[in-house]
Amino acid sequence: MSSVAVLTPESFAEHRSGLKDQEISGCVPEDEAYIPTYLEAFPPLPEKGAPGEKAGEPVSAWGSKIRPIKASIITQVFHVPLEERRYKDNSQFGEGEEAKVCLDIMHRTGAHIELSLAKDQGLSIMVTGKLDSVMKARKEIVARLQTQASATVAIPKEHHRFVIGKNGEKLQELELKTATKIAIPRPDDPSANIRITGTKEGIEKARHEILLISAEQDKRAVERLSLEKAFHPFIAGAHNRLVQELSQETGARISIPPPSLPKDEIVITGEKEAVALALSRIRAIYDDKKRKTTTISVEVKKSQHKYIIGPKGNTLQEILEATGVSVEMPPLDSGSETIILRGEPDKLGPALTQVYAKAKSVMVVEVTAPAWLHRFIIGKKGQNIGRITQQLPRVHIEFTDGEERISLEGPTEEVEQAQAQIQEIIKDLLVRMDYTEVIIDQRFHRHLIGKNGANINRIKEQYKVSVRIPQDSERSGLVRIEGDPKGVQLARRELIEMVQRMENERTKDLIVEQKLHRTIIGQKGEKIKEVRDKFPEVIINFPDPSQKSDIVQLRGPKNEVEKCAKFLQKIIADLIENSFSLSVPIFKQFHKNIIGKGGANIKKIREETNTKIDLPTENSNSEMIVITGKKSNCEAARERILSIQRELANIKETEVAIPAKLHNSLIGSKGCLVRSIMEDCGGVHIHFPSEGSGSDKVTIRGPAGEVEKAKKQLLQLAEEKQVNNFTAELQAKPEYHKFLIGRGGANIRRVRDRTGARIIFPSPDDTEQELITIVGKEEAVRQAQKELEGLVKNLDDVVEDSMVVDVRHHRHFVCRRGQVLRELAEEYGGVAVSFPRTGVNSQRVTLKGAKDCVEAAKKRIQEIIEDLESQVSMEVAIPQRYHRAIMGPKGCRIQHITREHEVQIKFPEREDNTAGQEASPHENGEVSPEAEFVPRKCDLITISGRAEKCEMAKAALLALVPIIEDVEVSYELHRYIIGQKGTGIRKMMEEYEVNIWVPQPEKQLDVIKVTGLVANVERAKHGLLERVKELQAEQEDRALRSFKVTMSVDPKFHPKIIGRKGAVISQIRKDHDVSIQFPDKGDEQQDLIVISGYERNVEEGRQAIQQLVAELQEMVSLDVHLDPRTHARIIGARGKAIRKLMEEFKVDIRFPQPGSDEPDKVTVTGLPETVDNAIDHLLNLEEEYMLSVTETETLAAYMKPPSRYGGGGGAGGMDDSSGGPAKGFVVRDAPWNAAGNKAPDMSSAEDFPTFGTGVAPKQASAWGPKKF
Repeated sequence: MSSVAVLTPESFAEHRSGLKDQEISGCVPEDEAYIPTYLEAFPPLPEKGAPGEKAGEPVSAWGSKIRPIKASIITQVFHVPLEERRYKDNSQFGEGEEAKVCLDIMHRTGAHIELSLAKDQGLSIMVTGKLDSVMKARKEIVARLQTQASATVAIPKEHHRFVIGKNGEKLQELELKTATKIAIPRPDDPSANIRITGTKEGIEKARHEILLISAEQDKRAVERLSLEKAFHPFIAGAHNRLVQELSQETGARISIPPPSLPKDEIVITGEKEAVALALSRIRAIYDDKKRKTTTISVEVKKSQHKYIIGPKGNTLQEILEATGVSVEMPPLDSGSETIILRGEPDKLGPALTQVYAKAKSVMVVEVTAPAWLHRFIIGKKGQNIGRITQQLPRVHIEFTDGEERISLEGPTEEVEQAQAQIQEIIKDLLVRMDYTEVIIDQRFHRHLIGKNGANINRIKEQYKVSVRIPQDSERSGLVRIEGDPKGVQLARRELIEMVQRMENERTKDLIVEQKLHRTIIGQKGEKIKEVRDKFPEVIINFPDPSQKSDIVQLRGPKNEVEKCAKFLQKIIADLIENSFSLSVPIFKQFHKNIIGKGGANIKKIREETNTKIDLPTENSNSEMIVITGKKSNCEAARERILSIQRELANIKETEVAIPAKLHNSLIGSKGCLVRSIMEDCGGVHIHFPSEGSGSDKVTIRGPAGEVEKAKKQLLQLAEEKQVNNFTAELQAKPEYHKFLIGRGGANIRRVRDRTGARIIFPSPDDTEQELITIVGKEEAVRQAQKELEGLVKNLDDVVEDSMVVDVRHHRHFVCRRGQVLRELAEEYGGVAVSFPRTGVNSQRVTLKGAKDCVEAAKKRIQEIIEDLESQVSMEVAIPQRYHRAIMGPKGCRIQHITREHEVQIKFPEREDNTAGQEASPHENGEVSPEAEFVPRKCDLITISGRAEKCEMAKAALLALVPIIEDVEVSYELHRYIIGQKGTGIRKMMEEYEVNIWVPQPEKQLDVIKVTGLVANVERAKHGLLERVKELQAEQEDRALRSFKVTMSVDPKFHPKIIGRKGAVISQIRKDHDVSIQFPDKGDEQQDLIVISGYERNVEEGRQAIQQLVAELQEMVSLDVHLDPRTHARIIGARGKAIRKLMEEFKVDIRFPQPGSDEPDKVTVTGLPETVDNAIDHLLNLEEEYMLSVTETETLAAYMKPPSRYGGGGGAGGMDDSSGGPAKGFVVRDAPWNAAGNKAPDMSSAEDFPTFGTGVAPKQASAWGPKKF
């Protein structure tokens, strides 16, 4: 018998406060008269036996005891004895290595570490944080702060995997727990020893834990039992319940292979007694079933097997549970339809009945529908099919692409209903829908679609059809149109017409210079829009500007494309014609007259000549006026402008005929010659015709006297150029050129000096390598040509000669792969010099080539021999430490000396052991290097060559020896000279090519040493002193900027002085170039503001703040009470409205914080009159917004749905229509309605205690034992 209990709405709300915002679904049926049970309304907590719970203790109605919540933050303290400390220096405790290690561990693990020193000098470490962080930190501390020991423990190899655990989790846990490192040998390693590294205490703990794991495994056993697969379901039981019960009873773990795995072996693991017990129980079950069961076979259609199996095999398990019969199904991939039932004979009948019932519980039906209709049957976003599946959720409907069938699967009744509904939809669609297919060439598809689908979307909307155009990847031309029959035919006709138009289309490319594209398109595409409107059927495509292409593509009907092309060509021709440009030089003082009053003159010329005229800006030095337009119009405009200039001044214009070939030479490089004439003649204008015009006329314009002067100078210059511009050419083999030029250009210089002509030889890049050009006066050119021709003719006469060269000098000529011989051949017209082979005792050397070249080569060889015979060797003593500096980068300095003085220089072998000993006293500048220097073998540099040249080379070498200069620089400035990370000093060293040595800071010396070449050292010294002056000036400036003033300002004004996001104070700092510091929160004197900077600026900044404070002191703060419901609207989105209001009234408005005692109090601060105005405005806003708020709330009250529990539904069939008081929340089968119990008194502090109050225990009730 059910009983009814009533709770008031208040107690129900208090009791279920945690659920008030959640949707209660499944607990309250739709029927309002339904009264839920107590367990439905108040579900119990999950039941789980608490550890140590007594068997006889009554269980609470609310479930088992709640487990205490563990703290997420823990603290561990451990001790490191003195003898095990890695760092034992206590003098730096808290600052040394131990502190650094702890900081690093804290950073890496997130735990907090505190170190303290015990009386025994041991280390106490306290680690606080989350459990995981603490364990990691402890492990790292032990590894890094405690000395490590190691030990081994031997356990059977097969137990190693239990120490490691799944995915190594057990091993990691053990290492963290014991703060050790445990190394387990690999499976292929025969060793059974496990090595433990860590502290002695940690090693002992780890060893103990490992031995415990091993001992536990010694107690365990494994049994493998092979039983026929057919009997496994009887051992496992329905839903594996039997095997689970067996495992719980015996304590052994039983593993039965799943049905899909073809294995007979059952594995039992656990302690030996448990395994033996489980083994005997399994064998008993097997023997019993083997003896009692029999089998029958039945044939069932393969398609129905899945319904017998059920989802995840649940149906088979249900049959086994209900009848005790095992149903053996053939594999789904096999063709067999035979099902075997195994069980006791009297139970096979009911099982077979269930198998047939399950097989027939689901039916499969196919509905025929054209494939094109499938998506209409499904509906937009699956609406149609969704309605069917919602009504009949157990029916599965499957559509197959390309096939004219729809499969329905599910319970017979529901499938028949779904079939009827789908057939109705198909019938309706076939009446009002049609489709057609059109073959359209794939190249037209994108044009049918149009830009962003414009064309195809228009057709779809206009004819209410669906058009399916295949993707490019499908390589298909089949376009399908579906929809209303009439619309389908109209859409088909339009698509075919579009295709026909496109087939008649042609494409034409116009070549238009890219610079004209922008002009043709016009601003914002206005001009090209006009063209497109005129030819709407033609598509005009301009190339992307980045492509640098001149091709404009037209596409459309043939006739229209031709018309459009002609129209565009006309526009382009007009543009080209109108883009002619010429420049007119007009004296700068007349520009304003050409412009006229208010631009009247220039505007009139522009309009009448239809040209664009651009004048240079006033501050420009240019006198050129640029005219753009048609050629004839530009010339007319130029004439008009020149006439204005002629009227204003005595301007004369004359023309001079000068051959066009001389124009470039008269203009000169970058116009330098003609510019010098114009400047010399009072700023006349000289105009040369454009290059390539062929005109000889040069125009001179300017004041009459200056024009004549310029004409005279120009003609004189032209005459000189004409006379000196005679040119002749001469052919000579390239190998003769060097000989004709001579050594150091001596030969060619002699010819130039004698004749006065200029001789130009071809450069390596010229194509004509044999052509020699002679330029100058005609007479001089002829003479030089004659001399050169004579020389070339002599060179063409090949002779052979010989000379005697001492054998000891042969090596000099042939060494370095014949370098000297190659130089002789290049210098003397390709003369061939042959020395006798090595080993042949001959002094005869053969020369073959042009006669003059052979003679010159013989002379040069003789000079070389004389040099070799007159060579001397001398030694220069330079300390070895300078040798590298003398050589220079990659030996460049020494190579320069050898080339310049024609000597050989050899440096001695380096002696490393003594190099460092000499450097130090000289580097410190304590002893003069000249006073103590005693040359050694490693200091002597050998120079070989002619005596006089060796002396010169020696002087050059000594000039390269670096010197050291001391520069007096105050110690305080050293760090500024060095710069950040040495950048300053490096820059100076690179700039002056010296080495600069700054003494160590602790020495506090006022000297900087500069080492390098004499000239470089002097420059560096000067640069260093300049830098010192700059730094001293900066120091003085810093001293001036460090002036400080402290002023007292009431802290309540500080936020206003700072301003929103520091805007006000930033402006003061910027305006007065000062630094302003406000007190920190913890400072004692909260009213002091410090201003620093230049004295004058500081004073101005202080006055600005004082003025601001004075204004703030005049301000008042008034409170106004505004309904909190209007606050959000007054503030506006992201405070936009209130900011605008504050700016408008020049006030500050503060709204109350959430949870404030006075939620309607708004504070307005500002000048008295502005505050009053702002308050009036706020009150007006409140009145306006309250009307809207009231209206919204009234509407919401009408829109509010009736409450399920607030009196809408009665309980126990009581009539609640009278509108009487609510009867509360009603439940059935409440614990207080049981026999002998009464409903709890909600006013009783004993039944419903308050947290934190103690109540005397009372006898146990249906509510369970009291817990406080």
